[in-house]
Amino acid sequence: MTEEELLQVIEQAAAEGVTELDLSGNGLTALPPEIGKLTQLKKLILGKYEYDEDGEFLGAIGNNLSYLPKEIGLLNQLEELQVARNRLSNIPAEIGQLFNLRTLDITRNELSNIPAEIKQLVNLQTLNLGWNQLSSIPAEIGQIVNLQTLDLSWNPLRSIPVEIGQLFNLQTLDLSANPLGSVPPVIEQLFNLQSLTLMGNNLSSIPLEMGKLINLKYLNLNVNKLSVIPLEIGKLVNLEFLTLGSNQLSSLPAEMGRLINLQFLDMSKNQLSSLPTEIKQLSKLKELDLRGNPVPVPPEILGKKDIVFGEPGDVKEILDFYFRVQDPKETEHLYEAKLLIIGEGGAGKTSLAKKIKDESYELQSSEKSTEGINVIQWKFPLDNGHEFRVNIWDFGGQEIYHQTHQFFLTQRSLYALVADTRKENTDFYWWLKVAELLSDNSPVLIIKNEKQDRETEVNERQLRGEFTNLKEVLATNLATNRSLAEIKEKIKFYISSLPHVGDKSPLPKLWVRVRVALENYSITRDYIELSEYFQLCETNQLTDRKDMLRLSRYLHDLGVCLHFQDDSTLKHYVILRPEWATTAVYKVLDNKTVKQNLGCFTQENLVDIWQDSKYAEMRDELLQLMMRFKLCYQIPSRPGNYIAPQLLDIEQPEYYWDKFHNLVLRYKYDFMPKGILTRLIVETHPWIENQKLVWKSGVVLNKDETRVEVVENYNQREIKVSVSGNRKKELLAVVTHELEKIHRSFERLQYQTLVSCNCEECTVSENPYAYRLENLRKRLKAGKYQVECEESYESVDVRRLIDDVNLSRKQDYRESQVQNTPLQRELETERQKSLNINRATINLSGQQYKKLRDALVDAFPTKSSLEQFLLFEFDKKLDVIAGGNDLQEIVFNVIKTAEAQGWVEELISGAKEGGRRDTCKMGHDAKFC
Repeated sequence: MTEEELLQVIEQAAAEGVTELDLSGNGLTALPPEIGKLTQLKKLILGKYEYDEDGEFLGAIGNNLSYLPKEIGLLNQLEELQVARNRLSNIPAEIGQLFNLRTLDITRNELSNIPAEIKQLVNLQTLNLGWNQLSSIPAEIGQIVNLQTLDLSWNPLRSIPVEIGQLFNLQTLDLSANPLGSVPPVIEQLFNLQSLTLMGNNLSSIPLEMGKLINLKYLNLNVNKLSVIPLEIGKLVNLEFLTLGSNQLSSLPAEMGRLINLQFLDMSKNQLSSLPTEIKQLSKLKELDLRGNPVPVPPEILGKKDIVFGEPGDVKEILDFYFRVQDPKETEHLYEAKLLIIGEGGAGKTSLAKKIKDESYELQSSEKSTEGINVIQWKFPLDNGHEFRVNIWDFGGQEIYHQTHQFFLTQRSLYALVADTRKENTDFYWWLKVAELLSDNSPVLIIKNEKQDRETEVNERQLRGEFTNLKEVLATNLATNRSLAEIKEKIKFYISSLPHVGDKSPLPKLWVRVRVALENYSITRDYIELSEYFQLCETNQLTDRKDMLRLSRYLHDLGVCLHFQDDSTLKHYVILRPEWATTAVYKVLDNKTVKQNLGCFTQENLVDIWQDSKYAEMRDELLQLMMRFKLCYQIPSRPGNYIAPQLLDIEQPEYYWDKFHNLVLRYKYDFMPKGILTRLIVETHPWIENQKLVWKSGVVLNKDETRVEVVENYNQREIKVSVSGNRKKELLAVVTHELEKIHRSFERLQYQTLVSCNCEECTVSENPYAYRLENLRKRLKAGKYQVECEESYESVDVRRLIDDVNLSRKQDYRESQVQNTPLQRELETERQKSLNINRATINLSGQQYKKLRDALVDAFPTKSSLEQFLLFEFDKKLDVIAGGNDLQEIVFNVIKTAEAQGWVEELISGAKEGGRRDTCKMGHDAKFC
């Protein structure tokens, strides 16, 4: 907005007598004295925060104001003044003339001092001064006696004035991210305080006087150096939220059991190995986060590994498991783990697996290549007298298997990468990256199979520098058993040192008993029905049905068996031998007819492929398994016909694409795992144009007069998304949302997002200039709202660039705020956790809820169809969809969100209409298969 335009706005506002004026996001560098004419104003916004429907923080929209004119003091009717996200270095003394002011927000500026005249704001209730450069606060602040909320976070404050203790009406105080070093003693005088945030204050102790704050409901002490919690914590009986994450706590006081109103307790990333018995008294506890602690509870039970956005586990399950294993009489240890052998085809993986089990095994002159996965069991004695059982998974190395192996490469395993030194074709970087991305950094051994004693050097130092999970590089000649004994000893050492095995991870005795029984069953059975599993548990004295399901989920997460509890088809079976399922899958992908048909197959084909008696009765379940793993999809409007995208034609079909006025987004990967695009094809297959424009490395989608072209260039490690048509933003949002979900399934996946320029020249160019998204975010954070196009030299609006590709502004803000220092990153992580608390509640009656739930499940029987419905009918991209798998649970959360946000009536209408919608109305070609 130009100065002339701003003056016109002010003149018009004065003439019309407006009481509210929002000037945020206009790139203002100065506010003219004429602002003083708006004496009728009650609310003036020069910079503000934005929130979503749930009240979650999205970001700030400000200006570039470096000062406020003294005429601001003439606005004597003003009740609310927001100047967030500007560049103010000081506040004029005239601010004290705003006697009616109730809210003053000057967060995210460059303030170094506050005028003493602030004491005159006697009606002020909310004062936000966070994210500035304040090294001191004037004592006069103590005279603002009606103050209820005070935010001083993210400043270089080393102390606060004792006069703050005079703010007897203060209910919320945020001092986070200040180098205080200790809790200011004055805080104990704030008896009416309900919310206190002391996150990242470099605290090493909590004063006993904190126990006087008996009205506290929220206490945040995350990211400090606390090693002890005082007994006085038990006096805070009204506490509902207590966060102590990222400290140095090794124990908790028994007095915490007195916090009978506590609902959320965050103890993540500490050093806790035990819990007080009294914690069981917290009957209202809804969430307990113990992730990142050495407590004897499996991580599968503690919750999702992503501590920021992933949910912690069920409170009851966590506590039940913990206290059960405290009794040595009820505890046993499981000495079992997986050794996963990976590498190129013909490297000697199968030979190594067989040699480990039996050193006398004679190598065949032409060892048959592994088709899919073979599993061999090997046992060896431990020094403590126990027998250790190793499940050796021998993975086929052929190209066809690479992208499907990812579903069976499990965490908490030992990996052996086998290389044939004669061929010199092993891409160590690729295989080590695969193990890193899919195994949560599990330990890896490189084993060089030096056939005919041909030695080859490996740059071990360089590989170790990049891959911290690479433990050793070993050499052998499997034909002569040279160094085989040494390799076996190394395997024994590393596999028995895994964190989940033996004495390091006690398990309930009944769990181990059932595990042994399942192992015996697997000798003759590939799978059992769920009812039979329950019966087996009861036979072994495990009678609690919920406990049975916890055990099957634990064994599933370990890769011991497969039990998909959240799948309506697969939940009725426990697959005892996962290799049985993988072999069945590979039989389809390896089938000659399926390959000749470029990945197209029918139910009749499956009858032939799975004609063996061990598969015949489980065809529906095995097909569902393939669809669950995104290995195939059913062609819309052609029931019984399926496509496996990884077998599609490599040739791109001919079609017309208008390259002008596109929205273009590119993902550039540091390392690109296989299968990203094929999984995207499965997720978006209902919109494939005519069900014909799809090939191995690309797809064209068509929805609502809008087309999306997604092309993968694997050699360039890039995926390019181009959108043309009427609803470009909406369709691009769908595709990027799906890609982000796929990205999150890989550990440590590194990539850049490139946003194409939208200047006049670039919008009609086939090769528009592209900006790195992270650089755009840095500019946004620094208040730089313009960027120059390197092709046209035009100035381009940064916010519009980001908005054009419809990237999540919430995600944009989150990522832009991650600072450079470890402490700042930790603080941002913990801040996000505190924002993620779900406060919504269901208000429908039980019968109304049940009817709506059933209607939604009937209308949208898959997670994907429900998600698409929400995106296109309501423009809702809900985390409850992205983060869940159980359809009933997802539907519950969708209804809960709709109720909280006020669109439940529209949801009911959508549920009624949804079942009658034809999701395949795009003219699919029946000749495709």
